[in-house]
Amino acid sequence: MRDGSPESEKLHLVRLWDPFVRIFHWLLAICVIVTWMWGQINPTGYLTLHFWLGYTVIGLLVFRVIWGLIGPWPARFVHFLYGPGTYARYIAGMPKRKPSNWPGHNPVGALSVYLLLGVLLLQVFSGLFADPEDFINSGPLADDFPGMVKLGTEIHQTLAPIILLLVVLHLGAIAFYKFWKRENLIPSMLHGKKVVKGEVPAKRIIEEVSEEA
Repeated sequence: MRDGSPESEKLHLVRLWDPFVRIFHWLLAICVIVTWMWGQINPTGYLTLHFWLGYTVIGLLVFRVIWGLIGPWPARFVHFLYGPGTYARYIAGMPKRKPSNWPGHNPVGALSVYLLLGVLLLQVFSGLFADPEDFINSGPLADDFPGMVKLGTEIHQTLAPIILLLVVLHLGAIAFYKFWKRENLIPSMLHGKKVVKGEVPAKRIIEEVSEEA
């Protein structure tokens, strides 16, 4: 667990997010949004697309857990696991109207990553046992584990609006950083490069910058 802000004020343009993290991010976003929308638009019809996207989310989450253990430093969970002091200092500085240039997931972003991954893991797991009793759709394990059906269905239905709320909060945070903090987070998740503050591995540095980008 890390407990501290970037020690150096020096700014670097670095290769931050590797291609696998970027592909994971956008595929997960597409799958979650389309799966949620399909469940709302077609709640009593065949949910084949819902199921297959759910299986895709399971695969993506398994990959992210593995990559969070063995991937490059910005992707590893240990890199954005912070102590209470770091959270307190970062939150106290959030009203300042300037970029944080944090090298990776900042403390608030780290919390959102852990929360969203945890909720999605619980959602897809519960979906395996869910049965809405519409005689059309049921999870692939519902018949094998009837004792889990009621709990799985309740969890799956309860978490759906919570996931929507987390997505909205995520989008709101992006807007906050762009228009208040003057830090556009979207391009770095497209091309992988970002201006960051502090010490970073030398092989990741593209160039030093003299002012905030």
